Amino acid sequence: MAIPSLEIIPATPDHLEAIWRIFQKVTDAGDAYVFEAGTTRDEFIAYWFAPSCHPHIALLDNEVLGSYIVKPNQPGRGSHIANASYMTASAARGQGIAGKMCQHSLQLAKSLGFRAMQFNIVVATNEVAVALWQKHGFRIVGTLPEAFRHASLGYVDAHVMFRELDDIG
Repeated sequence: MAIPSLEIIPATPDHLEAIWRIFQKVTDAGDAYVFEAGTTRDEFIAYWFAPSCHPHIALLDNEVLGSYIVKPNQPGRGSHIANASYMTASAARGQGIAGKMCQHSLQLAKSLGFRAMQFNIVVATNEVAVALWQKHGFRIVGTLPEAFRHASLGYVDAHVMFRELDDIG
């Protein structure tokens, strides 16, 4: 589904509360993110707005519908590989917002000089996310047995997903 007026722009402190509300709902669900329910606002800010992160928002009619960050996956000799995290507001899921954020983040990562992007822990039971990342060129390069403690399913596998950025214009 196309969202013609969707803007993806750098996040500012003015967007913090809207992103925080999305973060709380996503992490409280306990099915896709490593953060525990009850992660504090200060912990969220320290992670999402860290100096090495590049937070962005998906904005439609002045409403924040999602957010992502791009950062180095590792320090030093691993810093040429990007890592990204995405969150979409529950009411906005299924509208193509995560895919647009993914494409935007790949372009941003390339422009920042990253050579590839790696997701360290994509919950295997989150089949929608796995399929979306594959649609955007990521491949599963490894599966970590029972690496994620799912809120309702217990311990489930997680994938490491990777894609080069050489085809990004």
